[in-house]
Amino acid sequence: MSFDLPTLDTPRLRLLPAAPELAAAMLSHWQRNREHFAPWDPKPGPDFFTEGYWTKQLAQRAQAWREGREARYVLTLREAPERIIGTASLSNIVRGVFQACHLGYGIDQNCEGQGLMREALQAVIRLAFDELKLHRIQANYQPQNTRSGALLRRLGFVEEGVAKDYLFINGEWRDHALTSLRNPDFDASALLA
Repeated sequence: MSFDLPTLDTPRLRLLPAAPELAAAMLSHWQRNREHFAPWDPKPGPDFFTEGYWTKQLAQRAQAWREGREARYVLTLREAPERIIGTASLSNIVRGVFQACHLGYGIDQNCEGQGLMREALQAVIRLAFDELKLHRIQANYQPQNTRSGALLRRLGFVEEGVAKDYLFINGEWRDHALTSLRNPDFDASALLA
């Protein structure tokens, strides 16, 4: 990428770029939410709940931004910047004729239902469309995760179908609803040059 991943500010949140110095706060976030995230995420490996794991992961995520492959953020409340309350990411960024990425997100169980994730994702979507100039953002969710589906609909994502046995989570293959959001202002002229 030609610029550093910017910090994103919203009325209530500060979205910080993934960086190794956030490892202890990230570990605390995952420890607090271990059961909360378990139904939706793959089973964590043996080192997942260690600070060393998160130092390495966050360094790799920062490097992936420099290589143009992803943009990963941690979410903090503006009045409590030392505590991570969630994550938001643009991953699998593909250029060329695709110009798209995948959106990922998760929020602390004590912060659900307050509109914080919607606020964060609106900022991340603006980054994807206005700064990264992407055409399409894809987001997938397990159909039984009704909160996630409702959030994506409120953000304007359109359901495109269901992928059967899409990801192996919690010991079995899980179906996922496939959704996308297209950039209404995408300039395709650069693709034609």
